[in-house]
Amino acid sequence: MLPRPAAMFDRAREWTTLTSFATDEAPGASLGVVSGRRRQGKTFLLRALCQATGGFYHAAEEATDGESLHRIGAALAGHLGAPAPLAFRDWSEVVDALLALGRDRVVPVVIDEFPYLARANPRLPSIIQNALAPLRAERDGSRTRLLLCGSAMSFMGRLLSGSAPLRGRAALELVVPPLDHRLAAEFWGAADPVTAVKLNAIVGGTPAYRREFARDDTPSGPDDFDAWVVRTVLSPTSPLFREARYLLADEPDLRDTALYHSVLAAIASGNTGRGGIASFMGRKSGDLAHPLTVLEDCGLISREPDVFKDNRSSYRITEPLITFYHAVMRPIWSDLEHTRDASRLWRRSQRRFTANVLGPHFEHLCRLWTRHYAPETLLGGFPHRVGSGTVNDPAARTGHELDVVVHGLDDDHRQPLLGIGEVKWGDVMGLGHLDRLTRIRALLTAQNRHGAATARLLLYSAAGFTDDLRARAASDPGIVLVGAEDLYRSPAQV
Repeated sequence: MLPRPAAMFDRAREWTTLTSFATDEAPGASLGVVSGRRRQGKTFLLRALCQATGGFYHAAEEATDGESLHRIGAALAGHLGAPAPLAFRDWSEVVDALLALGRDRVVPVVIDEFPYLARANPRLPSIIQNALAPLRAERDGSRTRLLLCGSAMSFMGRLLSGSAPLRGRAALELVVPPLDHRLAAEFWGAADPVTAVKLNAIVGGTPAYRREFARDDTPSGPDDFDAWVVRTVLSPTSPLFREARYLLADEPDLRDTALYHSVLAAIASGNTGRGGIASFMGRKSGDLAHPLTVLEDCGLISREPDVFKDNRSSYRITEPLITFYHAVMRPIWSDLEHTRDASRLWRRSQRRFTANVLGPHFEHLCRLWTRHYAPETLLGGFPHRVGSGTVNDPAARTGHELDVVVHGLDDDHRQPLLGIGEVKWGDVMGLGHLDRLTRIRALLTAQNRHGAATARLLLYSAAGFTDDLRARAASDPGIVLVGAEDLYRSPAQV
């Protein structure tokens, strides 16, 4: 394996995967596809790979088909040391020239921002398919490792799906995700767990937001967080200020941006069900099928089914900065653009920030932690599925919302209920919260839910727990208390 660049933070899995593909000595050219939202470090990874191996890297731009052919001809000539740009009549000649780079050795060839080229010439995926056809001399005699990279998630998601030309041709499909909350805290140097959650609720795990956008300006501690928000995210001179708007502009499938902004604004305002989104927008629920599907395909929202009701689901914005923009910035956008000091505006926005940004994000992190990091001993089994759900209470004619529902998986492929939980960001949790969960567990037991009678009662709070609740939990292993600090500990420390 090639040594990972010293300047690269984490991405060990991605680097190992790419270097394994790029140095594979097997005969025949092969194809890989790399995707991920912008600012995640894909270009850094692929440039570093080409520098370490002597590979060819080319970044496409929005241009006509003819100009793109000229640009890649010039880039390839520079790579080969040719005295003049190579002249290509079509992309078939380009692909064969790229395959020719691998005649004598294994070599990675990267085409970054591939969607730009494919939009100018929709035949390009078919051309690559034909060039990589088995028993074709140019393909069999080459060891080029061709990597197509793009940030337009809807396009990249279709590249290898269904009846797409390249389906079945790729030997690698790598998605570069944002850093998870624990890596993001380490990357930003956020030692205080509450500050780390607040920071993650705004910028998520996108590496470029610290390096390029905030120029390594990080909160020095809990007391500096508000000042940091004012001088970075809420400052019109900071690239972070307009980034949420640009994220939508980067997706070619989002043609009616006003419509999609309205859908995102509805979700950020707490209207997470289809009916609530429709009511917020003044439209019929059936009118939302297309925009919701497009946003989901672009990776900007996710649909999360109710674990107890197959026909009910909620939507969550996957990019924290977009949630922050719609919940906090968009309602006061004009004031933010013209004020000299956003401190007063930020103070006025605290309720929206807590209710619409921090609270939902903390719930999401608690579910994420429970699914991937919580020790099995804490839950009484391995968590197979974690979500949220609503439990009917016929006697009271109401429904009880559960922020965390944990199911396991036994040897008979049944999914026993391992735990039910409640999440609070700003409330100190006490015996009243425990009693509520106890009542809901009794309802689930009465409904004959498998495992409900022994399900753990999970209480998550960033503000802490009362002494009475701590004493009860100390004497009962069926009660689990999780604080913000636990989200950043290793399983052995919890």
